[in-house]
Amino acid sequence: MKCIILSLIFIIPCLVFAQKKVISLQIDGTINPASAAFIHSGIKKANKENVACLVIHINTPGGLLKSTRVIVSDILESPVPVVVYVSPGGAHAGSAGVFITLAAHIAAMAPGTNIGAAHPVAMQGSQDTIMNEKATNDAAAFIRSIAEKRKRDVQWADEAVRKSISITEKEALEKNVIDMIAINTQDLLRRLDGRKVLTTSGTLIINTHQANIEHLEMGIFEKFLDVISDPNIAYVLLLLGLYGLVFELYSPGAIVPGIIGVICLTLAFYSMHTLPVNYAGLALIIFAIILFILEIKISSHGVLTIGAIISLLLGSMMLLRTDEAIEFYRISWGVIISSVVFSSLFFLFVLGAGLRAQRSKPATGLETMIGETGESLETLNPAGAVLVHGEIWHAESLSGTINKKAKVRVAQFRNLTLLVEHISG
Repeated sequence: MKCIILSLIFIIPCLVFAQKKVISLQIDGTINPASAAFIHSGIKKANKENVACLVIHINTPGGLLKSTRVIVSDILESPVPVVVYVSPGGAHAGSAGVFITLAAHIAAMAPGTNIGAAHPVAMQGSQDTIMNEKATNDAAAFIRSIAEKRKRDVQWADEAVRKSISITEKEALEKNVIDMIAINTQDLLRRLDGRKVLTTSGTLIINTHQANIEHLEMGIFEKFLDVISDPNIAYVLLLLGLYGLVFELYSPGAIVPGIIGVICLTLAFYSMHTLPVNYAGLALIIFAIILFILEIKISSHGVLTIGAIISLLLGSMMLLRTDEAIEFYRISWGVIISSVVFSSLFFLFVLGAGLRAQRSKPATGLETMIGETGESLETLNPAGAVLVHGEIWHAESLSGTINKKAKVRVAQFRNLTLLVEHISG
């Protein structure tokens, strides 16, 4: 009996201590596969360590619906209470952020924040009216199911998708879109303490009184995926990949440019899979590079170069959609202009100079002797000595017998023997 009492004395404080830990993570940017993987790992860690709750600080203009569905599914199936906190002041939960916030067990916002504008936007070019209506209806049904499950305002959720309505934190609290307004993280934990939530593991009471906060950071791989999902990075990777392959084709055996090119293209295609790519723009960029190469091969007096620059500029502008609803997927004008200028200089001067050097006449070695003239020092019938460039060479005649002191021209060479022909007159 004594042993049992002593065991309980040691075990109970440990259990209490385990409930006084909160894991916090930050999503500041677009919703993409990297952020979905980050939240998934955060929920997994929270469940493994049996924490009081997981707090997701969110500030996003939106993102991919596919990644949003993954995140919402993870939150709805989480055995640990998930709190989504739109913060800091000035932050907003737009588009995909609305779905994630409504899916949370507890939804909170900081003063000076807003939520809404969840209308779906086509990510792969323009959609016709029917396809757009289908996408809207699907997104509306999805957000209504989330709102019904969490007992939030279903009508507002539907209008946020269909009419792109956006509201402040006070309006969100009044409309039962969120559960509370918290000034900061400490205020949030104070308000969370003692709340009951229904998770997949049953009804739980959140215990955040004097809780320790563990800030979870993205892993190296997640950070890498998040970086390359940036449209500017994807655009630069695409160009570098194309340059690498072109350089490898013109210098077979260099290996390194080819390897770098393939890696950059692979990463670019991964990024473009998560971005609103316009394939007409991609085709124009490839066409521009072909024109640059042709300009090196063919003398067009600058016509091909002008066409290549225009094609590259238009392709870069068209590569990603610039709809206002997804303005966070735009490529920076600074990046576009810099890339066009660099590409022009690279193909016209760097690569062009290399190709011209390959086609130029050799400056050293026996190859330099071809076409040079000299004088025979003796009769060549067919072999003998000749004087070329002030040097005496062993030579063989290609045009019959050549008399002494006759003018000759070097036509070929074999080993160290010059093959010459007679110059009449």
